[in-house]
Amino acid sequence: MELVFASNNKNKIKEIQQLVPSDITILSLEDIGCDVDIPETADTIEGNAILKADYITKNYGYPCFADDSGIEVDALNGAPGVYSARYAGEEKDDNKNIDKLLFELSEKTNRKANFKTVIALNLEGSQHLFTGIINGEIITERKGNNGFGYDPIFVADGYETTFAEMSMEEKATISHRGKAVKQLISFLKK
Repeated sequence: MELVFASNNKNKIKEIQQLVPSDITILSLEDIGCDVDIPETADTIEGNAILKADYITKNYGYPCFADDSGIEVDALNGAPGVYSARYAGEEKDDNKNIDKLLFELSEKTNRKANFKTVIALNLEGSQHLFTGIINGEIITERKGNNGFGYDPIFVADGYETTFAEMSMEEKATISHRGKAVKQLISFLKK
């Protein structure tokens, strides 16, 4: 089975290809000749995942899935949430986003947060949503060189290392994206 993953984020694609069974081939947007930066104009993580999946289904006709993820910080009323990738500006700069989040939390004692991923799957005329959430907290300084996004400052509940200090395989077994992808895979195996 071939499934388009509505992304050109090489880190996400690699992470997901490792998780899916070998009989499922993941195609990127580049693989299907889509060079459009699909607008993410919804005001929820679910909404953006749906927008991206629907764009591919409507314009390319492939069975596909799309995800959107965000980090939701309790002390910031769930921000940056749907704006996680662009928190410090449209250029989607991970370091600037981290700097801004650490600044916003500098006077806060509650550092609880969660990572949330929603996957929208469009398959055989139906749409299905899968949600993965992992709770944790934001630490005060970066640790680790793996991963991407907010990984260097997020420690999951029950762990002492950031996502950026974990191997990709270890992170994938506990992460928000890993949880959502597991739901997607078990659905596809039915």
